[in-house]
Amino acid sequence: MTVTAVVGCQWGDEAKGKFVDVLAEHAEIVARFNGGDNAGHTVINQFGTFKLRLMPNGLFNPRATCVIGPGVVVNLATLISEIEMFRQAGLDPGERLWISPRCNVVMPYHPLIESIFEQAKGGARTGTTGRGIGPVFADKVSYNGIQLYDLFDPQQFMDKLRLQLAIKNPILQAFGLQPLELEAVYQEKLAQFAQVQQWVREPFGLLQATLQRGSNVLLEGAQGALLDNNWGTYPFCTASVTLAGGACAGLGIAPHWIDKVVGVAKAYTTRVGAGPMPTELTDEVGQTLQREGQEYGTVTGRARRCGWFDAELVRFTCQLNGVTGLALTKLDVLDTLPVVKICTGYRRPDSVESRRYWEGDAHWLAGCQPEYIELPGWQRSTKEARIFSALPAAAQVYVRRVEELVNTPVSFVSVGPEREATIRAG
Repeated sequence: MTVTAVVGCQWGDEAKGKFVDVLAEHAEIVARFNGGDNAGHTVINQFGTFKLRLMPNGLFNPRATCVIGPGVVVNLATLISEIEMFRQAGLDPGERLWISPRCNVVMPYHPLIESIFEQAKGGARTGTTGRGIGPVFADKVSYNGIQLYDLFDPQQFMDKLRLQLAIKNPILQAFGLQPLELEAVYQEKLAQFAQVQQWVREPFGLLQATLQRGSNVLLEGAQGALLDNNWGTYPFCTASVTLAGGACAGLGIAPHWIDKVVGVAKAYTTRVGAGPMPTELTDEVGQTLQREGQEYGTVTGRARRCGWFDAELVRFTCQLNGVTGLALTKLDVLDTLPVVKICTGYRRPDSVESRRYWEGDAHWLAGCQPEYIELPGWQRSTKEARIFSALPAAAQVYVRRVEELVNTPVSFVSVGPEREATIRAG
């Protein structure tokens, strides 16, 4: 038996979806444990191209059951559209989808409140996806959330919704927005719930039985470790726990079951939205990375900021998650560059010593300058390589240098978005 968690080791968008798809071939359960529909996974396989925001990737394996755990907040409209997308591809969920009734529901007022917060912050805005995820989690921890459980009981749902609109509508009106109409929201959510109700059932017993039976379980994380609410660049982060340990609370799995953690990181660094990014490049190299990597957000379509690989950050996130093997993605994006750089630490104006990410907050990190080592580029295509020895020698050196600097073995190298464009490196 193997219980494997797949997590992002940067600011998200590391191509975790591809590796969940690869590893799901051997899993009995594929389970999502955090986030909401603010996180996007793009999967390309024999069934087509799929841009997923809520559904786990396991439906491509006819033997796998897919689970959405209580650590996920659910936008019912997104869930319905993704189920329909799978059906159109001939992949009906049937009995293979389980959604915890403990999941909190994204309500129409959540994106509106998030937009109010962002506008009020002005130039200091966080740069959220606008999906309302922060306010959903805020309601959850302040005992104001609406769970899928509530939609099983229309009267209970009505009572909770009436209270929440009594709180939220005055806020909307104070900022010049129209109040939400109780009956319209009530009917919309009940109608949406009716379309997914057959899959809303507590997966805890299923997971425990699968673990006891010794079957393979794959835990699918969303976003990246540097967006974690505790350890990320707060407040430029997300609302949920994005670490491998988040699977314990987000699914109800005891820590001792997790025996492998695959950390996914790009061969360079990207970030969407605001917040510090020490290795960001605004020159021609940055434009090359953005163009060759097609660096535009799955959910928002926003252009991603691009920069050199930051080994200091990835070393930290590997320690934080207990990563047992790194999946280095998009190596092919570096193919045309004559020189490649890797950040090994930071300098501060007030210090001559090399500094570490965990020594300060987001404001502190914004004042850091990266320290680089320089390696020769390979200026040859890696896209057709399927074994490590087929990579250009300079590309092999680059991968091994990354491995050394982050103090974690590189297990996989990706040279394209397709499932088959994957090299086992260790």
